Amino acid sequence: MARDPDAIQRDIEKTREALAASLDELETKANPTRAVEVGKATVREKLEDPRIRYALIGAGALTAVLVLRKLLR
Repeated sequence: MARDPDAIQRDIEKTREALAASLDELETKANPTRAVEVGKATVREKLEDPRIRYALIGAGALTAVLVLRKLLR
């Protein structure tokens, strides 16, 4: 059963539009700048948690004490 050429043309146009939308979405997701911004936001969000913040402060203080101890001996 043969299809109407106009119907085939409409299907082709719909497929092209869907493909273009998919490619635009992939381009947005794969953009390195966007990935960096998402990574920064994730780190900032995690640093807002007091448990993580104070643990990092403690680790930094301990490292500073150990370095100073090593230098002064």
